[in-house]
Amino acid sequence: MSENSWRALVAALADDRAREVYALIVLDHSVEERLAHLSPGKRRRVLDRLRSAGLIAPVEGGWKADPEVFRAALTATPAAPRPSGVERFFTEGRLSTYPSREADRQAVLAQVASHLLTPGESVTEAEITERLHGITDDPALLRRNLVDAGLLSRNPDGSAYRR
Repeated sequence: MSENSWRALVAALADDRAREVYALIVLDHSVEERLAHLSPGKRRRVLDRLRSAGLIAPVEGGWKADPEVFRAALTATPAAPRPSGVERFFTEGRLSTYPSREADRQAVLAQVASHLLTPGESVTEAEITERLHGITDDPALLRRNLVDAGLLSRNPDGSAYRR
């Protein structure tokens, strides 16, 4: 099977008639009643579409579903590459998992800090919290971790933060 074989499956099952017929075959019901009201050409097209996608196969007296076609299509389709390094802790630009290993934690905090502020830039606590809110659901905790790691410094009164 090719890596695009899933397209034939989706195309076949996108057709309402073919999907109904396939469901009946999967449930081991007769499809004759469902196909009876169709013209011979439409009947043939529905069955040909399912057969060419590998969803059904002829057997004596009817049709049988082949569930292996789904496994084969999934096996043929390459898996999406898994993120590595610091990126594995982010989903769509947001910190989704806080690392448990110290080295990973430091790397994540360093990346956040580098995207948060330019060196020498000074911002208010409200501004830093707003920027962090775009990265995490708990901006106060992440802000505290950045300060504790020495990646951000703050005025003694907490009014300004800088990198």
